[in-house]
Amino acid sequence: MRERIEQIERNILCDWATFSDNSAGRARQEAPCPMRTCFQRDRDRILHSRAFRRLKQKTQVFLCPEGDHYRTRLTHTLEVSQIARTAARGLRLNEDLTEAIALGHDVGHTPFGHAGERALNRLSPQGFRHYQQSVRVLQVLEKNGQGLNLCAEVLDGIAHHTKGTLPMTPEGCIVRYADRIAYMNHDMEDGVKAGVFSIECLPADIVRVLGNTKSARIATLVSSLVENSDGVIAMSSEVQQAYEALHAFLYSTLYVDERAKHEEKKVEKLVADLYEYFCEHPMQMPQGYLYILYDQGVECAVTDFISGMSDAYAVRLYEELFVPKRWAVL
Repeated sequence: MRERIEQIERNILCDWATFSDNSAGRARQEAPCPMRTCFQRDRDRILHSRAFRRLKQKTQVFLCPEGDHYRTRLTHTLEVSQIARTAARGLRLNEDLTEAIALGHDVGHTPFGHAGERALNRLSPQGFRHYQQSVRVLQVLEKNGQGLNLCAEVLDGIAHHTKGTLPMTPEGCIVRYADRIAYMNHDMEDGVKAGVFSIECLPADIVRVLGNTKSARIATLVSSLVENSDGVIAMSSEVQQAYEALHAFLYSTLYVDERAKHEEKKVEKLVADLYEYFCEHPMQMPQGYLYILYDQGVECAVTDFISGMSDAYAVRLYEELFVPKRWAVL
């Protein structure tokens, strides 16, 4: 079955796609799966990982929002996957590789979104970047320290999905675009719902090029990728300019809005207090992190522990450690 799928890839995908039977391979050699290609196997490993499940209780933009319809890090990931797969299918690239990168790109994200990431980056001596931590989670921390042993192309796409050099594969470049397309559009929608942003504030030049609804903007951006990519992932110059202008506009309005960010100082204290406490009391961390403690030092172990927490677990643990409990005299 796997060989039939690999042959179908050779028949259907474009000549600059990444073919499963030509993967650079894994750090530890494994026998091939009889049913799935290497990239399908990686997608399934990520989907079934503990780190992926924790994304359902990790902040996207709004901290602890009241309501069931605000995005979480998990719903963001699913939207990235959908956008990336659509573009990959339109370009006849490897959809399985694209999906694996998309599903794994944020598994190393901290609780409380980028506020938590900034806090850990200040505290940890080696710094902290969620895209680097995503690779570490998948290759080192998952499966009780064994890691998932993913293919080089999947790890590269995850490591380069947001900053720095471009991914080695066109599929990784698709996810890099899809991540930003997803969060710009769904964050605007959440901002409008929360009353901190008005869609009427969008500059007319951006609306003229991209459209005036979330659906229209995503369709324009994905269509431009499909129509203008040939060996290199790219948009038309007009759409690229509008895409960059929208990104800059949101970072000067929505992402700095006091109503959206008013809880972030509390996050900094919460993360700092947890970090200091477990650096002083490392033996109170779960046993799996003690191996990291002995091998790589207490700061590394504490960083891994805190970055893996969900929002709810971090708050609950903070309350257990620092908030006085009620008691009654019998």
